[in-house]
Amino acid sequence: MLRVLTLATLFPSGARPTLGVFVERQAQGLAAVEGVALEVVAPIGLPAGPLARHPHYNDLRALPEREVRNGLIVHRPRYRVAPWFGQSRTARAIAEALMPMIGEIQERFPFDVIDAEFFWPDGPVAMRLARALGAPFSIKARGGDIDHWGKRPAIARQIVEAAAAADGLLAVSEALRGDMALLGIDPAKVKVHRTGIDLDRFRPGDRAAAKQALGVTGPLLVTAGALIPRKGQAVAIAALARIPQAVLLIVGGGPDRPKLERLARERGVAERVRFLGSRPHEELPGLLAAADVMVLPTAFEGIANVWVESLACGTPVVTCDVGGAREAIDRPEAGRLVTRNEGAVAQAVGELLADQPDPAEVRKAAERFSWDRNAAELRDHLAGLVR
Repeated sequence: MLRVLTLATLFPSGARPTLGVFVERQAQGLAAVEGVALEVVAPIGLPAGPLARHPHYNDLRALPEREVRNGLIVHRPRYRVAPWFGQSRTARAIAEALMPMIGEIQERFPFDVIDAEFFWPDGPVAMRLARALGAPFSIKARGGDIDHWGKRPAIARQIVEAAAAADGLLAVSEALRGDMALLGIDPAKVKVHRTGIDLDRFRPGDRAAAKQALGVTGPLLVTAGALIPRKGQAVAIAALARIPQAVLLIVGGGPDRPKLERLARERGVAERVRFLGSRPHEELPGLLAAADVMVLPTAFEGIANVWVESLACGTPVVTCDVGGAREAIDRPEAGRLVTRNEGAVAQAVGELLADQPDPAEVRKAAERFSWDRNAAELRDHLAGLVR
């Protein structure tokens, strides 16, 4: 029996149901492999002192410290967020808060290995826990944890230290492995571990009927992701002004929404932009399959899950030539890779609308991705660290 303790600071909950759904799906796949037992630790950060009682945190405070979610045992220990100390102290704060609970878990569930799901802050946290407990640990790089946090010197040093101490390393794409090398991480130590996709849920449908149900008669575009600058919704809105009669669905929530709504009004496309907010992941296949093109003018990614999900739905992707984009958009039918500006995005979308690829051909680009393969490779990787 291989006993795995999965550590993930981004993990779905009743308060944040779409946060890190791909981590939950990976954990479910691994737990389903014969001979594997798994529990999840998903720390929750709350501010110190009276701020923790602010209504904004009510839903997080209400979460149980231990629950069974979708068949997984999930522990949710609290740690204190102290912004005045700086984000570089986050990993230490989490590790100190987790140590008592991890010891209790180990007595009941003597795990063989710690599987950290992100390089920051999960990697340095796992390093501290593993040192204290004498357990091997692995860290997975997913994109922003390297390309964003790796640009902050105090955090980058901790990332590189954790990578050197880890017994194994994973990356979601070959391109991300190269980015890790530039940061000072030994690429020979890194295995590529691609995301999976549920090809039964994400599949082409009757696009015309789906668009009609949404009240759309012309071209339909969709973008999905947190409303933050790096995801590029502003570029997608600006490009929409150059694509007559098209409607853009924006799926996701985040701090940029007021700014994006204002931009849509300024560019004269407010009536053609629909902000859907955060939607349950179960609704995403229908929205992606309804669209003619999925647009994600992102600044950086490892391999965006929504790229693969769109392709599985037969919907071509227009995105930027960053991270592992070439590993997903690997054929003309799959979409276009463009520079991050409205003109390039609009031109690429126009090409795909003028000569729409066969959804079955688009889907072939996603058929290489499998949760069964993802789980088997992860099991072999972690078991190898224990041996």
